[in-house]
Amino acid sequence: MRPAETPTKASTIARRGLMLVISSPSGAGKSTIARNLLEADPEMSISVSVTTRKRRPSEIDGRHYHFKSIREFEGLRQTEALLEWAEVHGNFYGTPRDAVEEAMSEGRDMLFDIDWQGAQQLQDKMSGDVVSIFILPPTMAELQSRLHRRAEDTDEVIATRLANSRAEIEHWLEYDYIVVNEDLDTAFAAVRAIVEAERLRRDRRPGLFEYVQGLLTETPKLV
Repeated sequence: MRPAETPTKASTIARRGLMLVISSPSGAGKSTIARNLLEADPEMSISVSVTTRKRRPSEIDGRHYHFKSIREFEGLRQTEALLEWAEVHGNFYGTPRDAVEEAMSEGRDMLFDIDWQGAQQLQDKMSGDVVSIFILPPTMAELQSRLHRRAEDTDEVIATRLANSRAEIEHWLEYDYIVVNEDLDTAFAAVRAIVEAERLRRDRRPGLFEYVQGLLTETPKLV
């Protein structure tokens, strides 16, 4: 029986973590929103991918990526140790299954900054745990303007990114939530609201059974 003077707080109810997938065409704000979310939310951490890409001098193995040989990566893929994987510019990238499932069981949330192909693979393997958000630009003209303002790519690369963005946007129906990033603060607030609502879902909170049972068997003291 739970003492009336020490009720269980709602924040302590055990829950299963969620897998938050954020995708968008290049320049729509996905990476900025993801970075801000990690800084603002202590319950959220980003999934550390496995890659066959060469480690850069500034990168730390296990923190930025888990760097593997092609043979090691193929072994992980063949044993179903990866939840999703893709080949990008001749290098392989993937999400380790064990680390994600451990986080889920401990009630920790994992953030995935991936494209629609990776999102599809995660949905196929762990659909009940995935919450997917697609970030749209307000207009294609504004998307083009943002890519130019970044001053990171040539005009040719920007044209390619814009062409690819149309193909990516066509997959918007595959996502749970759509956020239009016309204003970054407003879009970020929407993403945080989605996360908070999804954390309260009944099927993600196994601790509710014990909590509700405690309420039903509790006998308050007479005042």
